[in-house]
Amino acid sequence: MSALVSPISTSKATLSSLPHAVWRADQMGSYQAATTPTGYRTLDAELPNGGWPSAALIELLLPQAGIGEMRLLRPTLGLIAKQRRIALVQPPHLPQVAAWTAWGLPADRLLWVRTARSADALWSAEQILRNGSCGALLFWQQQVRTESLRRLHLAAQGTEILFWMMRPLACAQDASPSPLRLALRPADGGIDIGIVKRRGPQRDTTFTLRVDDMPLASSTYSSTSTHAHMDRRAPAAPATRNLPAELV
Repeated sequence: MSALVSPISTSKATLSSLPHAVWRADQMGSYQAATTPTGYRTLDAELPNGGWPSAALIELLLPQAGIGEMRLLRPTLGLIAKQRRIALVQPPHLPQVAAWTAWGLPADRLLWVRTARSADALWSAEQILRNGSCGALLFWQQQVRTESLRRLHLAAQGTEILFWMMRPLACAQDASPSPLRLALRPADGGIDIGIVKRRGPQRDTTFTLRVDDMPLASSTYSSTSTHAHMDRRAPAAPATRNLPAELV
């Protein structure tokens, strides 16, 4: 018994008849999962579905921590903290509870995870994603293999969590499974944003996003800058006694 297979036409007429099935590179793509508005109309206009995608790895690429990335996420974190917890894994500075409270983020909704090894930090982040008990995960990591990024992205896809990973700006040239990668740089009164990767047309130019209460760019690299809500270096992690991570 034989089967007759008809070839599928790829003519322009066929493509135009399937507007929802075909994505063109010059058009903004979309996500299957829900998105959350960033709180900034200018940024929302540059993102598929107009916001941060859940169930996905979002990369924020920074020249160094504390350039305003937390203020960028502040509107979204404020929405999440009303109902669910926010996990911070390997933040470069100790969380300043007073600043979080002033932002309207309850301290009892914050989960700070500190580990002695990068492998433990990766394990902790993956478990938080798979557990689904938090509404958002912020993960700082200097060096991470592509295989580990894939594991984290896969774990995120099974949840509705918002997952941001802060990595060095130099990683912009590296391959990543993340569907959304933004390069952030300090700017006067705000943040300069470059879109490294998105489900949409390529954007070769950056744009500056005005962020309330941001200091001048010349002061964002100061360790005493008032905009950072993680105000000091974390001390060396104590012995974990065979536990993979310490929850503080």
